[in-house]
Amino acid sequence: MSKGIQRALLSVSDKTGLLEFAKFLVGRGVELISTGGTAKALRDAGVKVMELSDYTGFPEMMDGRVKTLHPKVHGGLLQRRDLATHREQAAKHKIPTIDLVVVNLYPFAQTVDRPDCTTEQAIENIDIGGPSMLRSAAKNHDAVTVVTDPSDYAVVQKEMEADGDTSVATRRRLAAKVFRHTSHYDHLIGAYLTKLAEPEQPVLQETAGIVRRRAQSLRYGENPHQKAALYGSFLDSFKQLHGKELSYNNVLDLSAAAGLIAEFREAEPTLAILKHTNPCGVGSGKTLLSAWEKAYATDRQAPFGGIIAANRAVDGETAKAIAEIFSEVILAPSFTPEALTILQAKKNLRLMENHETVVGGYDFRSVRGNGLLVQESDGAGDDEAAWKVVTKRQPSDKEMRAMRFGWKIVRHVKSNAIVYTDDDRTLGIGAGQMSRVDSSRIAVWKAGEVKLGLKGSAVASDAFFPFPDGLEAAAQAGATAAIQPGGSVKDGEVIAAADRLGVAMIFTGRRHFRH
Repeated sequence: MSKGIQRALLSVSDKTGLLEFAKFLVGRGVELISTGGTAKALRDAGVKVMELSDYTGFPEMMDGRVKTLHPKVHGGLLQRRDLATHREQAAKHKIPTIDLVVVNLYPFAQTVDRPDCTTEQAIENIDIGGPSMLRSAAKNHDAVTVVTDPSDYAVVQKEMEADGDTSVATRRRLAAKVFRHTSHYDHLIGAYLTKLAEPEQPVLQETAGIVRRRAQSLRYGENPHQKAALYGSFLDSFKQLHGKELSYNNVLDLSAAAGLIAEFREAEPTLAILKHTNPCGVGSGKTLLSAWEKAYATDRQAPFGGIIAANRAVDGETAKAIAEIFSEVILAPSFTPEALTILQAKKNLRLMENHETVVGGYDFRSVRGNGLLVQESDGAGDDEAAWKVVTKRQPSDKEMRAMRFGWKIVRHVKSNAIVYTDDDRTLGIGAGQMSRVDSSRIAVWKAGEVKLGLKGSAVASDAFFPFPDGLEAAAQAGATAAIQPGGSVKDGEVIAAADRLGVAMIFTGRRHFRH
């Protein structure tokens, strides 16, 4: 229950739009109370304002750490206007009501993001009084309007112009925004301190306080009947140059494409084509055009409506070739002016610059019961020092290159995953089958469809061959080298089959399931 805004408390770090809003409030006859830098900024602009210490009758203490934590502040915010006992106690202790709070918090995130930030500086940017005032005001939103985002000044001003107050609906919306904001703020502080205290696992704690800001609303989710939004800093790694807004499925595919192409960051020109987060063709060559030709040759049907990722700037020749098929997204470090002219002729094609520099972090997946699974990301690259040739025959240099190429790709294919490769291209990919043998059959069939021979190829498997039959099928298809994690109780039988078939085989010691 509100009787209109008569008194406001302003204390902000972000002063965007503050002077204009404060002048509006004074023009409406609202008494302004403020602190430190905010009060100075208002006075310097000729706005009448009362210092908080004059209002409370108590000076700021301890380098400003104690200034708003005072009964006259929180009593003014929390007192219920509809309760006689609250009004009587407020009158007895001379605590006026505060009807509007404009507060945003110390810039903790910006401070700790600076490379030269010290622990002391981080600690001093943990706001105590600000969140306390915000929470008090938001709790009592039946009577108090609370603003923490300068973008909300306009709606408050518009409603006050109409009848001197804000609506209950607006106060409730702003209160909800406060608790989301303070929750996110506390999460950032908790994550920072956890990183200092337990650097070995800064996320996998007893409680998972995982909070992300909404980056973008999406038209819908995987299907039109599902509502969806994108949260977090995903878009910081990419810059959209052209095309429609990203969809939910685009974001999933783009994330998968960025992860795969990161395997080839230091390699020769490489291009990958993905569909439904699975690679359907990858090629490397002296030029990006030759890489495209090898990748596209793996599968000429699946790339329709897919995602294309390159580890080099897309040039005009490559753009002409790519433009011959329909693609949803093209991801590359950059595009030449000629390539942009060619590709921007396709109105809906999304062109994305890849600015991702860090690979790794954590994966989050929802499960039933509002559950959340958290794991370290699989990352990019493997330690070849741990690889072991387990067969009598050593792989040739070409076979070694082919296995290395295939191992980079198979870790990005849905399990069960089988990938046949030459030393610079994929030949056949089998993904997401319940049986590893079935994945191999699909990979062989796909290679046959585009008339790519598998004789002399390498086969990569994301997990061990549980029985010799998977390796025997690969050898029958033409593979002469195999790379797999090992670790099956039948490893001895699989190795014996490889020796019998003349297949050189490497155990990497690391599995790469992707469910």
